Amino acid sequence: MAEGRVYGRNPVLELLRAHGRRADEIAVLAGARGPLAEVVALARRAGVKVSYRTRDQLTAMAGDIHHQGVVARVAGASYASLGDLLEIPAGRGEAPFFLALDQVQDPRNLGAVLRTAEATGAHGVIVPKHHAAGLTGAAAKSAMGAAELIPVARETNLVHALETLKKEGVWTVGAVPAGGKLPWELDLTGPVCLVLGGEGEGLRPLVAKTCDFLVSLPMRGRLESLNVSAAAAVLCYEVLRQRGREQRT
Repeated sequence: MAEGRVYGRNPVLELLRAHGRRADEIAVLAGARGPLAEVVALARRAGVKVSYRTRDQLTAMAGDIHHQGVVARVAGASYASLGDLLEIPAGRGEAPFFLALDQVQDPRNLGAVLRTAEATGAHGVIVPKHHAAGLTGAAAKSAMGAAELIPVARETNLVHALETLKKEGVWTVGAVPAGGKLPWELDLTGPVCLVLGGEGEGLRPLVAKTCDFLVSLPMRGRLESLNVSAAAAVLCYEVLRQRGREQRT
């Protein structure tokens, strides 16, 4: 795995708390206090080297000015296998709940989806290996720590991955701008994988054709669709709502 960077207070805190990827160094803004004190304390408790840098040095390390005064030098992000993802709900005694992203290229969108997926109890996220954002520092920053908590599988062929899920009894639900069922018309309490398309193009035709069902969000304004991360949030919370209702009855 190539060396990577995680930056921003919450992403670095979750990196240290999760005990997942190894942090080799935590670089902190010289003279900074307050929220960064917890970062320094956790790093020292874990035996991780702490160094103090100027703001310009941190920007150069992160490749982004929005580092919030802390950058972690870590082992590159590792991906789970599709088999790993399928084992998670079985081990928890829960109905599988996954998300698959079809060529989402903006790492900030990926990070936002990871955060929503983790918050709503999803068991994992599937992304294509090519023409899609991966677990970069920018994605981890937008995920606000969720990138360290939810497993991500990187698959060469997304259609093949969806077919594998279907063979395991997971229903695949593709989000399209129009022509699909309303979210609350579908039963999302069972094994499900929400499939969302990338910026601009949406789901590729073959990916949409592979899905068992298509779902569309009602749009009352002039816009035709939501940003992928916003659509993912709406659909994930509909899954959570339905499953919560199922548990109460």
